[in-house]
Amino acid sequence: MLATKLKKYLDDHHVKYITINHSPAYTAQEIAACAHVSGKEFAKTVMIKVDGELKMMVEPANTHVDLNKLKEVTGAKSVELASEYEFQDKFPDCELGAMPPLGEMYHLDVYVSNKLRDDEKIVFNAGTHTELVKMKYKDFENLVKPTMIDD
Repeated sequence: MLATKLKKYLDDHHVKYITINHSPAYTAQEIAACAHVSGKEFAKTVMIKVDGELKMMVEPANTHVDLNKLKEVTGAKSVELASEYEFQDKFPDCELGAMPPLGEMYHLDVYVSNKLRDDEKIVFNAGTHTELVKMKYKDFENLVKPTMIDD
């Protein structure tokens, strides 16, 4: 069952979505395979630090974060992956590593790979390692208002 905070957030913003349940999986590629979702349609949330500030980077499961590109786009002095220890308390309603890419819910800025625009739908973790949310990409972008990263 969808986490209360996430359900309320999506419903309050009048977003149409469906949930997908799957067997426990932990890596983005594993999750995509379990849920029978393309690796380019499944959006993984990667926590990064931009000049020491936590931010979200959202990209297809079949790609890797380009820290140099992020540094260039943001104009930051440093961009690095955040450790789980650095963000574990930021998502009290989520299992570690299963946070949805909805930065506003957690007061975080969001960067999104433009590769996710290639599909009409987007699928992402719903706060657990057994549940996903699927929605129109356009609705996701309107909701999140991310900074787009050209790949």
